[in-house]
Parts: sequence; C-alpha cells; structure tokens
Amino acid sequence: MTRQHDHSFAKPATSYAEQVAILERRGMRIDDRASAEFYLQHLNYYRLSAYWLPFEATHAPHAFVPGTRFADALNLYLFDRNLRLLVLDAIERIEVSIRSQWAYQMSRRHGPHAYLDAGLAANRGRWESDLAKLEKEVQRSDEIFIRHLLKTYSEKLPPAWAVCEIMSLGLLSRWYGNLKPMPTRSAIASVYGVNERVLGSWLHHLTTVRNTCAHHGRLWNREFTVTPLIPKTKPLSLQHQFQPGSRRLYNTLTILLHCMDIVAPRHSWRRRLKALFEQHSPPTRAMGFPPQWDQLQIWQ
Repeated sequence: MTRQHDHSFAKPATSYAEQVAILERRGMRIDDRASAEFYLQHLNYYRLSAYWLPFEATHAPHAFVPGTRFADALNLYLFDRNLRLLVLDAIERIEVSIRSQWAYQMSRRHGPHAYLDAGLAANRGRWESDLAKLEKEVQRSDEIFIRHLLKTYSEKLPPAWAVCEIMSLGLLSRWYGNLKPMPTRSAIASVYGVNERVLGSWLHHLTTVRNTCAHHGRLWNREFTVTPLIPKTKPLSLQHQFQPGSRRLYNTLTILLHCMDIVAPRHSWRRRLKALFEQHSPPTRAMGFPPQWDQLQIWQ
C-alpha cells in the first residue's frame, strides 16, 4: 500500500547568519552574533533546537519567553553534554563490575563454559539468539587474549571470565535476564544489595541510558520508556531515595550513586555530579528531581 503524502518538504536550507536572524525574530536575545554562528556551525541548528524548546512561550508560531538568551540554550546543551560523559563514566564502572560477577558466579557454580549450556536458560530461543550475537562479537574481537584462547583450546568460545570482557551491556542484560538458576541470579544481585528482579530491571534500563549517551542523545529531560524497578524492601533505606512512577533521569542517577558506592567506595562521582549542577543550574524538575533533593541521604 502506497503512503499518501499531503505535501512535499518545501523549507529551503538557511545560512548560519539567517539562522541567527530567525532566532532573533522569534524573540531570542543574541549578545554575540559571531559566537552564535560558530556554535550553529559546529553543533547544528536542529540539534540545538531541543535545548531552546523549554524557553518557547508558544510552539506554533515559534516565540520565545521574553528575556530568553542564546547563551541559556547553549548552557543547557553544555550541561547535557557533560552530564552524558559523567553518566557514561559511572555506567562503565558498574558494567565492568557486573560482568565480573556474572563470570565469577556462572563459572564457579556451573563451570567455565556455563553460558554455553542451554539448560541454564529460561527461554531457549532467546538464549540461541544471544549466543549467536556473542559468537559474532568474539569473531570481531581483536583482543589478544581472545585470539590466544581460541588458538590454544578446542572450545569454540573462551571461558566466561574471558568472554565477559567483550560482551556488550545489552547482551549482559539479556543473559542475566534469561538466567534460570535463581541462586546464581541472586548471588550476583546480592553484591549490589538488591534482589535479582530489581537488578535485572536496572540492567535493562541502564542499557537504554547507555545507548542514549553513546549516540549523543538528549539526556537531561528525556522520558525513558524502559523504567527501573524501585527496591521495596532490600535495601529498605534506598526505597525512599527514588521518585515513584517517574520516567525521568533522577531515578537513573539514584541507581548510579547506589552502585558507585558499592563498586568504587572512594569515588568522586557524587561530588563531580553536584559540581556540574552548581556550574550550570539546570531546571531539575524537568529531570524528575524532588524538592530539596540534595538533602536526601543518597546525595550526602
């Protein structure tokens, strides 16, 4: 069936100077035209438009709230960019830790190549698909230790403690979620002080957050479709640090703070995150932050 189009795209491409003029006509204050043109050249008008959207009084026609400056939208963009880098930094450290736990518990309880055993999977179809993806990642890998293990031993894939090093967070999340032996799942989750269902949902959620960051997507006021479970009883104190029913970033940052305290007890991540907020003063409500969030225990 052919799609019927009402009209074709008729907007012409505009120069950087024309883009500045459009913003001025809509009521944006631009203190330094050359600087604004520079940022539009290197960041793209369409990309930046997501950051001046909160400053619009009306969307059709486009008109900004009186007093809106180009510098305000740019400040929000720079905040979001630095926030993505910080979030990626924490996710990397947590991912490395959970990979390590997955490999340790799997190999100690079920053998070095336990992940090749379809009997450990809750859903065999998903297990086969994940194994095929893992085989591709191993074939693509240029890691010396992977090449050495494949050449030296007869097994088609390396043991769990080696293969986990080239496993993506998405694949790790799927493997954990599809693991049938409850004691193994629980042993991994207990390291992070939560039950296995909560950890499974956190892994799934952090995979989507990581993918948003890796593709330079907007993070600060995003509503996530994959939301993490809030711990109800274990640990009891953590439940009250979350915002129930929220789809926004605040709950993600709460997870990262909790896990960072476990995997890197002497980390400076909390301080760096708070410093970023102080530097840019972003609208915290748009990120799902409660009033007086900095008084909560998780932020201390």
